[in-house]
Amino acid sequence: PPSPCSELFLLCLFLGLLLEAWAGKIQYMVPEETDKAFFVGNIAKDLGLQPQELTEHRVRIISRGRTQLFALNHRSGSLVTAGRIDREELCAQSVRCLVSFNILVEDKMKLYPVEVEIIDINDNTPQFQLEEVEFKMNEITTPGTRIPLPFGQDLDVGMNSLQNYQLSSNPHFSLDVQQGSDGSRYPEMVLQSPLDREEEAVHHLVLTASDGGNPVRSGTLRIHVQVVDANDNPPAFTQAQYHMSVAENVPPGTRLLTVKATDPDEGANGEVTYSFHNIDQKIAQIFQLDSDTGEISNKESLDFEEYKIYPMEIQAQDGAGLMARAKVLVKVLDINDNAPEVTMTSVTTAVPENFPPGTIIALISVHDQDSGDNGDTTCSIPENLPFKLEKLDDNYYHLVTERTLDRELTSRYNITVTATDKGIPTLSTETHISLKVTDINDNPPCFPQDSYSVFIPENNPRGASIFSLTAQDADTNENALVTYSLAEDTIQGAPLSSYISINSDTGILYALRSFDYEEFRDLHLRVMAYDNGDPRLSSNVSLSLFVLDQNDNTPEILYPALPTDGSTGVELAPRSAEPGYLVTKVVAVDRDSGQNAWLSYRLLKASEPGLFTVGLHTGEVRTARALLDRDALKQSLVVAVQDHGQPPLSATVTLTVAVADNIPAVLADLGSLEPSADPDSSGLTLYLVVAVAVVSCIFLAFVIVLLGLRLRRWHSSRLLQAAGVGLAGVPASHFVGVDGVGAFLQTYSQEVSLRADARESHVIFPQPNYADTLLSQESCGKSEPLLITQDLLEGKKEAFSQVNVFLPFSYLARIGFNYKRSINIYVTNSVFKFFSVTNTNLSLNLI
Repeated sequence: PPSPCSELFLLCLFLGLLLEAWAGKIQYMVPEETDKAFFVGNIAKDLGLQPQELTEHRVRIISRGRTQLFALNHRSGSLVTAGRIDREELCAQSVRCLVSFNILVEDKMKLYPVEVEIIDINDNTPQFQLEEVEFKMNEITTPGTRIPLPFGQDLDVGMNSLQNYQLSSNPHFSLDVQQGSDGSRYPEMVLQSPLDREEEAVHHLVLTASDGGNPVRSGTLRIHVQVVDANDNPPAFTQAQYHMSVAENVPPGTRLLTVKATDPDEGANGEVTYSFHNIDQKIAQIFQLDSDTGEISNKESLDFEEYKIYPMEIQAQDGAGLMARAKVLVKVLDINDNAPEVTMTSVTTAVPENFPPGTIIALISVHDQDSGDNGDTTCSIPENLPFKLEKLDDNYYHLVTERTLDRELTSRYNITVTATDKGIPTLSTETHISLKVTDINDNPPCFPQDSYSVFIPENNPRGASIFSLTAQDADTNENALVTYSLAEDTIQGAPLSSYISINSDTGILYALRSFDYEEFRDLHLRVMAYDNGDPRLSSNVSLSLFVLDQNDNTPEILYPALPTDGSTGVELAPRSAEPGYLVTKVVAVDRDSGQNAWLSYRLLKASEPGLFTVGLHTGEVRTARALLDRDALKQSLVVAVQDHGQPPLSATVTLTVAVADNIPAVLADLGSLEPSADPDSSGLTLYLVVAVAVVSCIFLAFVIVLLGLRLRRWHSSRLLQAAGVGLAGVPASHFVGVDGVGAFLQTYSQEVSLRADARESHVIFPQPNYADTLLSQESCGKSEPLLITQDLLEGKKEAFSQVNVFLPFSYLARIGFNYKRSINIYVTNSVFKFFSVTNTNLSLNLI
């Protein structure tokens, strides 16, 4: 016995072959009797296409021999019904009703077989051919006698077909259903008890035939049994089954067959009449039976393509009602009465000369309605042509090129396609195809590379050529003449054509602008190449233009900012500052990138060498040693900021540092600070000449200025003493006066930056921000100096809001303040600013 493994292997092999046989077909199922445009399946998806591609590829249905049952919905890409489908009309009693057709993708000349199974629904009621039937039974009929009853017909199949019979209740009769070899059910009425004509001459019964659908449908047959006197011999046919073969082309009215039944009884009991019994309605319309002679003839022409065998059942009944039945099978013989049909499903009337061998010219369908050798066809073309026929499934042929065509040798071909069957006599059909060979431009321009990268330094001259592209065309003459253009695009809102242009004849690219690396760093464009053929062919290539940075931007100094009114910024360094004390910080940026933007700081020039240092990378200006009393009040520093580009670019800034411990000292000497001269504005020779010329004038001016300063300080001290009487109860360390009253906010005075003859001065405090409003209404109306307490500043631990302080103009006049100036006092992220000077007041803001 075979092992379980071998059995499993054989089963897998069988399933694999079965799947392979069906793999090439697209299968759907749809119930019958559906409305028009009922969805069957997503044909676009099964073909691997999008719905909109059905029209682009010219997809259509190809079927033959019957009405179009299905249609394509090109919008949704689905296969739908073209109308109502009646399964019984289409497939009669077949267990499976399959409709096969092909889907043609015309532009590819490809066929896809489709098979749709029509699913039966319970739409037909079981019916009997007669509404009622009458039987005559002799009263001496023995119990157990069986009387065949007409069987019902249900056009549905499966469970929807006729499933059972039921006979109305009667004490003399019962129902017995026999099942034939083909699965059909034949009802028989069985006599259960003897009949007595004198007791009941006629028995009325009802036979009900039901199907298995949901809901159940049923049909009825009324049966009348008439009890007669004894007739002991029923009719008998000479044959139990009659066979007859007839050609399909016999004319209507031809006598085909005669059945014969005899009855040995005499008189009416021996007279036999013939009738059809349980015959299909369509067959009953084709044949007729002589009830007296049993002669069968055809009323209509026979068609082998519709029915190959016509089955019939003949019933013979004598005058007493006894019956006999015989089967008749009429076999139709096919004759070669149909010539092959040749259909040009798709054909091309013109092809270019450069089409390769195997190019599909036409899709040809050949069909013969006959069968056997009569329906077996062959298709051929003349042998002296550069074409051949390739046979496909289902009698389709591809007409393809066998070699490359040459229009210069033959510009037109007349192809005769002949389809021939193998019947006797042989029938054939010819179809002609006229094919024109055209000359086309079949080679587009081609670039040597798929993409190009171009590097160009910024600040290029306008109109300079930056790159050259060349495309080659394998064609000749006009078809090889290449022109170039740029694909339309925008860069930062401007058209590409405003940046780059191309010579349409040479392919040389020109820069219409001077590119700036800081504006954009790369530019991507697409170059198109067209030939001069008809139609024009083109190709394109991507080109990436990268702008290389040049050291074209000098460092930009952000702090200290250069004044716009000609004044000089002043930073403050207390005399008590230790070595490494942070005086200020130079902040600069460079718009370039990479090493072109790396900045370094150095002290270029100082009025007191060795007193200050500058961080190489930070730009921080710090004291290099402790400040001495002999160090001048005004220190001038020139700081240079340089990048690392090639060549390096640099910028300089001049810092003026005031060496003082408090603000009054700075204010007292404010008028003596003049803007620093540009260290590079003049040479050594000019200094020597000027020094010799004005040395005497300088000495005289110095004496006069010294006397004036002494006089102003003496006058100011008298005024402060008079104003200080009202401040006797407040500690001096908690106040700051504008003209030297007390220390400035205890330890908050760190750095002072003054600008002589300018509108602003700065005081910088490295403490956290504080916020409070120091404005008082009383101080605005008095002429005494305004004092700011440290307690008010320390009352909040949040960021400074703006503080406005107003100083009377009368007080400023007493201390010798020039009302045309303004002063800024900074407190690390905060600013005291005299920002407004009027005829009566000077306003100080704390920001």
